[in-house]
Amino acid sequence: MTKEKLALEVIKRLKTAYPRTDCTLEYDEAWKLLVSVRLAAQCTDARVNVVVVDLFKKYPSIEALAAAEVSDIEEIVRPCGLGKSKARDISACMRMLRDDFGGLVPDNMTDLLKLPGVGRKSANLIMGDVYGKPAIVTDTHCIRICGKLGLTQNKDPRKVEQDLKTLLPPQESNDFCHRLVLHGRAVCNARKPACDQCCMRTFCKSAPKA
Repeated sequence: MTKEKLALEVIKRLKTAYPRTDCTLEYDEAWKLLVSVRLAAQCTDARVNVVVVDLFKKYPSIEALAAAEVSDIEEIVRPCGLGKSKARDISACMRMLRDDFGGLVPDNMTDLLKLPGVGRKSANLIMGDVYGKPAIVTDTHCIRICGKLGLTQNKDPRKVEQDLKTLLPPQESNDFCHRLVLHGRAVCNARKPACDQCCMRTFCKSAPKA
């Protein structure tokens, strides 16, 4: 099976197993997703969803959060870990949105990468989930599972992104990555994968052979 055909088969099986592909970070405005994805570094999405309730209640707009003291932001986001650096990035990011982008979250990679604390993974998430553009979010689940399946031999997120871009139909790429996250959490756990429950065990390179 070619990698192109393999990718299509993986898409098909993941769609069957995980028909819904909602982002697990809860948000109703683009800037809030930008904040949440920064907080999600080395933290669970579930915890982020709880912490941001208080953050957005106290600072309900880009302008309010941009004007906040970094120490006040840090006090609220500390439960997500790395509070000092995350608060600093969030503050600087909101100020740049306010001052340089007219209070709007950019819809392209070039401008998104100008924002403090925003890397390609975060930028792709914004472009895919907020703006509906083809995007490939190469988080740890994506890199690990695609390696097991033989879709890539790379570990570097940028290289994995490029590999998948050549294999995935553009309209499938964003949901594909969301489904890999769901599969990584539900079945293909990094420490103890439930291979007997995996919808892709017949061609996974790491699955036990009968």
